[in-house]
Amino acid sequence: MRQCRAAGLAGRAQVQQEPSAETSEGTGINITCSHPSIQADNIHWYRQLPGRGPAFLVSAVRGSKEVPDPEGQVFVSADRRSSSLWLARPRLGDAAVYYCAA
Repeated sequence: MRQCRAAGLAGRAQVQQEPSAETSEGTGINITCSHPSIQADNIHWYRQLPGRGPAFLVSAVRGSKEVPDPEGQVFVSADRRSSSLWLARPRLGDAAVYYCAA
């Protein structure tokens, strides 16, 4: 079992995420983020591995975009009020805190 924690970063727009999510190695997981009052052009996703600082994963405006590592996709809703990060086949080393930011 591995655990992914999610924490929203607040800049000009407030974002909200589930506090944690858990899956088994190799079993896909979806991490969601709500940003109903977004003003920024892009939604950014970051990953913070234990003992390290946050590292940029992907940025998107709307629709879907592939994430190379960890393998997955980010989806931004047409109205841009929510987004999700799908990790297709997470490995034990992907256990981290995942952040969305607007």
